[in-house]
Amino acid sequence: MNLEDYRSVFLVGGLVLSLAVAFPGLSLVVPVPEGERFSELWLLGPERMAEGYPFTVRAEEMQGPFYVGVRNHMGSSQAYLVYAKFRNRTQPLPNITASEASPLPPLYEARFFLADGETWEAPVSFTIKDLRFEGNRSVVAGTSINDQVFPVVLSSRWDSEREGFYYQLFFELWLYQEKMQAFMFHNRFVGIWLNMTTV
Repeated sequence: MNLEDYRSVFLVGGLVLSLAVAFPGLSLVVPVPEGERFSELWLLGPERMAEGYPFTVRAEEMQGPFYVGVRNHMGSSQAYLVYAKFRNRTQPLPNITASEASPLPPLYEARFFLADGETWEAPVSFTIKDLRFEGNRSVVAGTSINDQVFPVVLSSRWDSEREGFYYQLFFELWLYQEKMQAFMFHNRFVGIWLNMTTV
């Protein structure tokens, strides 16, 4: 290496060192891109694993507990709302492409605050309280979630391909929006399918 090559190495090294020393001060002037802000929503089975969910359900038989959880990655404290909803296969789920919640009425709700990085998890048990069969359809006229009874009137036609009467219990995540002064659907939902073929 000649003298000119050494000079280039020292110049580049000095520049890198001065940038490393100046970086904390530069971050006050030049904005550093932040990571993605999001919230997690999950539904776990009785062993807190993604398995063991109830499927074939009988009337008056308690199912669960399984676990609904939320984790805050929004960069600040947030107020959350989780709705439990119940539907048959023909009723609408949330549309996350259009940021629209399901129009179905909620049966159960949980409200809570989470600091950034904090997790909330709650056990959920449910029971179908009133189930009857009328020809090729089943009718659910009541359910309970965590021992709170909710009247519902939902029917499902026999699905000959899958051999059952299918319903879905699902959970939507809502986030409090300061600008709107209201909770808004946060584009997250999870659910489990239930087959009610016996009383």
